[in-house]
Amino acid sequence: MLEISIKGHFCGAHRLIGYKGKCANPHGHNWEVEVFLRGAKTNHLGMLVDFKEVKKALQVVLEKLDHQDLNALPVFKKKNPTAENIAKFIFNKIASEFNSPGCRLGRVRVSETPGTAAYYSRR
Repeated sequence: MLEISIKGHFCGAHRLIGYKGKCANPHGHNWEVEVFLRGAKTNHLGMLVDFKEVKKALQVVLEKLDHQDLNALPVFKKKNPTAENIAKFIFNKIASEFNSPGCRLGRVRVSETPGTAAYYSRR
């Protein structure tokens, strides 16, 4: 099995509603996002998928999050914009673009601070 990954980032603010602690207050992060694609075979060029295609799909989603109050976005109106929920949101937005027998989106990693990360996959 082959796996490739692409990293991206965005800046965004959030607060955790119902949380007991500092994170209940509005604050921002420089979020790091990494998407992982998996497949068993490469194409005739020896690539699982062109990195450029993955970067483009990821950038479209990250532009919707960049420099936003994440709590104000419709997707997070009823749930906290945690790293876990952001990873699931990104996964669901790009999964259909990479869902062929030869290449599937495996997981999405979101980190809000160095040393922390949340992963989402459908398995």
